[in-house]
Amino acid sequence: MNDSQYETYDVGAAIDALRAALTVHGITLPSLGVDPLTLAARTTRPPLIALGNCNAATARRLAEALRPAAGG
Repeated sequence: MNDSQYETYDVGAAIDALRAALTVHGITLPSLGVDPLTLAARTTRPPLIALGNCNAATARRLAEALRPAAGG
């Protein structure tokens, strides 16, 4: 992605897409959202997405959901 694409990148849509994909696998990241520090930063880059804190069971479910995409 070049710098001009950062300005039009829809962080909200990315969060919604990730939340929907995780929901399909029964995974909820409670703090999934825009990182407030990078949102407040004065930069041309979009804010980062905070994936949120999760417990060990959620981390295992997330790993299980990702493993097939990695070929394992």
